[in-house]
Amino acid sequence: MTGLSTILIVVGLFLLGGVYSFWKQQLPKGVIVLLGIGAVMCLVAGVMRIQGIWE
Repeated sequence: MTGLSTILIVVGLFLLGGVYSFWKQQLPKGVIVLLGIGAVMCLVAGVMRIQGIWE
C-alpha cells in the first residue's frame, strides 16, 4: 500500500463522515451530493491504486 492510496482512502472516509453529518443536519442536497461524489472518487482511486489498476 502506498502513501497516496492511504491518503485517498482516509480523505474518502472523512468525506463520507461529512456526508452523514450534513444529512443529519438536513443541509441542502446539492452539498451532500457533491461531498458524496468526492468521497466515492477518493475511495475508488485509493482502492484502484492498491490493486495496481491505476498507477
